[in-house]
Amino acid sequence: MPRYAMQIEYHGAPFAGWQRQSDQPSVQGAIEAGLEKLEPGVHSIAAAGRTDAGVHALAQVAHCDLSKTWDPFRLGQALNYHLKPLPVAVVACAEVSGDWHARFSALERHYFFRLLCRRAPATHDKGLVWQIGHELKLEPMQEAARYLIGMHDFTTFRSSICQAKSPIKTLDSLEIKRVLGRAGLEFQFSLRARSFLHNQVRSFVGTLERVGAGAWHPKDVKAALEAKVRSACGPVCPPQGLYLSGVRYPQAPFEFSKSSKAGEQA
Repeated sequence: MPRYAMQIEYHGAPFAGWQRQSDQPSVQGAIEAGLEKLEPGVHSIAAAGRTDAGVHALAQVAHCDLSKTWDPFRLGQALNYHLKPLPVAVVACAEVSGDWHARFSALERHYFFRLLCRRAPATHDKGLVWQIGHELKLEPMQEAARYLIGMHDFTTFRSSICQAKSPIKTLDSLEIKRVLGRAGLEFQFSLRARSFLHNQVRSFVGTLERVGAGAWHPKDVKAALEAKVRSACGPVCPPQGLYLSGVRYPQAPFEFSKSSKAGEQA
């Protein structure tokens, strides 16, 4: 039974999150329904990360097992046909070994967050950014972010319904940049870790926004982290600015999937 890895992008707005649900639309459910049209039967796919409702993906990774051998490019194109008109696309596909796992083989997850500072309502980026109507200061946020780097007990920045066995995680990187985007001034957050707790990124961003706005001092973030209680966290920001932007593996499964096949589309 061949196994296929898929790199997937999606707009999270129409979905109740990645994970399959019986009574609400999900990204996992949409892809499994597409697979059922290619090979009748029940399909269950596994993903690198279970994004929440409203969260987007630039490079989610999932795998599926099929009964027959498919050309990876054709499999991706067939799935995209059956996913229409949903805002989900398989952008790369590759055959992998039977013991390769989208979640357990991953070494690192990358998340990206867009915060737009603009008073006028966003039009083209509506639903793709967290929009606020006031200015932020970059340097205090960067100072506060440094307290979060490394291995810590992140209980403060963990959802009360998080199912992870331990709140101890290692945050490898948290970078914040001030850029002029197409809709105006943006603060962009890039985060890397082997894994994240439920709502950890949104808790970080919501808290750091308070620092940038001057409501918190950078050392208040250090104190909140050391408190190890959820009540010490700042506000949790909304999901629409958050993107799962990449997953790193010991050997990238998609290095060969866009080469010769891409030429066939030209």
